[in-house]
Amino acid sequence: MSLIAGTIVELEVSREVSPYGFFLDGGDRDVLLHYTELTREITAGEAVEVFIFFDTEDRLAATMKKPYLTLGETALLMVADVHPRLGCFLEMGLGRQLLLPIRELPELKELHPQVGDQVYVMMEHDKQGRLRARLAGEQELVPLAFHAPASWLNEWFTARVYKPLQMGTFVVVDGGVLGFGAIGMIHSSERTRMLRLGEEVKVRVSHLREDGRVNLSMVPRKEVGRTDDADRLLAFLKERPGGGMPYSDATPPDIIKQRFGISKSAFKRALGKLMKDGLVTQKENWTYLVQRNDAANSVPEE
Repeated sequence: MSLIAGTIVELEVSREVSPYGFFLDGGDRDVLLHYTELTREITAGEAVEVFIFFDTEDRLAATMKKPYLTLGETALLMVADVHPRLGCFLEMGLGRQLLLPIRELPELKELHPQVGDQVYVMMEHDKQGRLRARLAGEQELVPLAFHAPASWLNEWFTARVYKPLQMGTFVVVDGGVLGFGAIGMIHSSERTRMLRLGEEVKVRVSHLREDGRVNLSMVPRKEVGRTDDADRLLAFLKERPGGGMPYSDATPPDIIKQRFGISKSAFKRALGKLMKDGLVTQKENWTYLVQRNDAANSVPEE
């Protein structure tokens, strides 16, 4: 029998050797099932189902614990640790981690996963036959995904980033009770910031594609966003001394983005609503609250 790391096999218990554990009959070799890898009591002669892996000294070993994935399978694993030169170490359910090599990660460091993030990966062998993770792409994820239903349009969902790019971010939208999820993309124009690999984000379905995938946005629909942004700007002005701020239609987009976290077009829409409602006015690249004379509205005493 040829034992392969990353697989689950059934082996017969050959003998017990204290203080190490049990040796299993692997055909051309015996494999150690350490006491710490037991999930129940076993005896010599019985057959046990085990997962085969390499121990810290690169020797084949066995465990009765069940991993979150096996060789060739795809799963969503949590980042347990990050190494600046090696990559990410992922929790795989065995009390030990699976390495996602640094070359699998995005070129931009700010797009690398953080501890606690979850990434879609597939288990494979390196050139030495040791186990490692590889990022799951569309080839692995599309067969698991379903076509997004029409009821999703303009609804908000949780999504997980599986491919962060400058032009757009590719995600798996959580399917909930419907199943695995749907494949989606957040175009750069619909992002409020760059998103890292493995990050969870709230998204709105803006378009349903014929192939079952979805176009997504991190911002509300314009009419909803305009009202929310207008309320934020109004609250900001009310807290300013004199009810004025040095921002207007002429303010550069990068300053608007840095100060309010919205695009220049969203800022202008919000200002336009406030001006139409008679709440603000602009003068010399400043925006001011419209000061109402409460006395003029009062009823004179008789």
